[in-house]
Amino acid sequence: MTNSSDFPKPTIVPVNGVELEVFEAGRENKGKPIVLCHGWPEHAYSWRHLMPVLAEAGYHVIAPNQRGYGNSSRPAEVTDYDIEHLSGDLVALLDHYGYEDATFVGHDWGAFVVWGLTLLHPNRVNKVINLSLPYQVRGETPWIEVMEQFLGGDFYFVHFNRQPGVADAVFDANTSQFLRNLYRKNVPPAPPEPGMAFINLALADAPLGEPVMSDSDLAVYISGFETSEFTGGINWYRNLDRNWHQLADVDPIIQQPALMIYGDRDLAVPRSETLTEFVPNVEVVGLDCGHWIQEEMPEETNQLITKWLEQQDATV
Repeated sequence: MTNSSDFPKPTIVPVNGVELEVFEAGRENKGKPIVLCHGWPEHAYSWRHLMPVLAEAGYHVIAPNQRGYGNSSRPAEVTDYDIEHLSGDLVALLDHYGYEDATFVGHDWGAFVVWGLTLLHPNRVNKVINLSLPYQVRGETPWIEVMEQFLGGDFYFVHFNRQPGVADAVFDANTSQFLRNLYRKNVPPAPPEPGMAFINLALADAPLGEPVMSDSDLAVYISGFETSEFTGGINWYRNLDRNWHQLADVDPIIQQPALMIYGDRDLAVPRSETLTEFVPNVEVVGLDCGHWIQEEMPEETNQLITKWLEQQDATV
C-alpha cells in the first residue's frame, strides 16, 4: 500500500450521533480488531503503511477519520470535540462492529484520545500503542492555563483557545502551503520567530528541510483539509481544559500493556519522566526520526508494532 490508489475505500459509519468515514483492512480477520487513531493535522491515510502489515498479521484493521476530519461529521459546537465525545465515538465504533474491546493505536492527538479512552472506558481497551505523545499527567491546574503561564499567548495550544478562528482562517486560506511546509524532516535549527509558529509556517513561501512524503501522498492530505477545513480538528485543542475537568474522577493509572514509540528528534513533544508511574506495563522505544514517526520510518514502525503485538500474544 504505497500510493493513494491502493488505499481502501471508505465506509460511512453512524456512531454516537455523528458519521465517521472509516477505512478497513483485513475484514476477513473478524474477531481480532485494532483501531488506528490519527493526529493533527492528519488523516486515516497516515496509517497507509501499517494497515496492510497488520492485516497480514491477522488483524481486522479499523482506521477512522475522526470527527472534524475528511468526510466525517464536523459538528458546529466546540464542546462536541471533548474527550467524552471523541472516546465515545471509538466505543460506538466497537459496538458497530460487535467488539467488546480492541487494541488501540494513536499518533499525536490520536494518542491523547487513546490515553483518554483507556482512562474513561478501560474495559473496551485491551492494549495501547501510542506514537509521539506520552501519557499526559493531570496536574492541579488545567492544561491551557499552565501552558499560557509558562509558554505564553503565542504558543499554538494557547493561541487556538484564546484567539478562536484566527489560525483556522489562515490555514484554510493556505491549505496546500501550510501542509507542504509542515510535513518536513531534518529541518535545520533556527531561533524562534515572533508570532504564532504555525501561522508563520502557513505563510512561509518556501519549506525547510526535506519532505516526509511524496507529492501524491501530500495531495491526499491537502484534499482532505480542503474538504473538512481546519476548525473541527483545532476544536480538539479548544477542549483541553474541559478534558482536564472530565478526567478529574477517573483512576489515573493505565494497567493495560502499552507500547510508547518516540521520535528521538521530535522537537514538539518531550519524553515523559513519569510515564511508568502512570502506565506501569509500558515498553518505551525511540526511533531516529522526528514527529511524523509512521511517515518518516514506516518499515521500522511496522516492525516495532508487529513484533510487540506478537510478544503480547505469546504471553496470553
